[in-house]
Amino acid sequence: MEFSLSPSEIIEIIQASTTRGSTTEMLHGIASLQAAHPGELSFLGNSKYKPEVAATAASIVLLPLDYVGEPKPNQLFLLLEKPSLGLARLCGRLEQMLWPKPTPGIHTTAVIAPDAQIPASATIGPLCVIESGAVIGERTHVQAQAFIGRKARIGADCWLKSGVKIATECVLGNRVLIHDGAVIGADGFGYEFVAGRHQKVPQVGRVVIHDDVEIGANATLDRARFSETVIGEGTKIDNLVQVGHNVVVGKHCLLCAQVGFAGSTTLEDYVVIGGQAGIAGHITIGRGCKIDGQTGVNSSLEPGSSVKGSPCLPYSVEQRINVVRKRLPELFKRVDALEEALNKPSANA
Repeated sequence: MEFSLSPSEIIEIIQASTTRGSTTEMLHGIASLQAAHPGELSFLGNSKYKPEVAATAASIVLLPLDYVGEPKPNQLFLLLEKPSLGLARLCGRLEQMLWPKPTPGIHTTAVIAPDAQIPASATIGPLCVIESGAVIGERTHVQAQAFIGRKARIGADCWLKSGVKIATECVLGNRVLIHDGAVIGADGFGYEFVAGRHQKVPQVGRVVIHDDVEIGANATLDRARFSETVIGEGTKIDNLVQVGHNVVVGKHCLLCAQVGFAGSTTLEDYVVIGGQAGIAGHITIGRGCKIDGQTGVNSSLEPGSSVKGSPCLPYSVEQRINVVRKRLPELFKRVDALEEALNKPSANA
């Protein structure tokens, strides 16, 4: 990704609180502290990379407000509360420059039901299918080979990337971004074992996604058995996440890659779940909980809990257990030695 921006333009975009030093270089790239060259921008987003700042060749470096150190000649430090947020502002501008929205309109190869509602400001890409009764919002962009099912409703300013599937009667709010290959509204996984066979339980609910949600590539959100599977406002869902039927996710949650939810679980607002965690069904994860990667959660959690391990334990307890676990081979050797010493006949016997 290349671009051309002056230092003054970068300062305006980043909204830095303080500047230190100066540079005359035009900026044309972004790189890590270690790999950066003159003409590139870098940032300190993790304190463990702090020693690399003094050696970086980047022309501009985004740093936290408490960073102590001076730039080299022809180098500019931009100090702000959250360097990662500054970088996000820059990347947002680059996205607008490098990937402008296409001209509104419907591609000639798209298959559109006569009664589907599509405004003139929307974009429908090649080979899309939009079924009867579907409604598309203003300025929404639907990329190639996307499918929007019967009576589905898509809000304004949404972006559905290639191969996205929105099944029958599912609802998206405004400014929803769904990445390639995600499936919204597949049947929930429901069966009853009757007379030696797994009988399918009909899944007649829908998925409702509120405003400003982002859903990663190949994520799957199952329709409810009845009523709704719900994703709350501002929640961000990573690639390959599985959300089961009748799950309710609150506002502004973060669900990292390969997280899986069984059906009818409730996440309250501001929950953060690390990658590959598994969440059992019919439980409640309280507001603001933090669940570490690969954690197994099989019972409800109180608001503000931090847990780790499988089955999960309080984070600090699991960390102490991990320390002890590393010493188990040594402890077994010591126990064996003690048993051997105790079993030896006494010299005075």
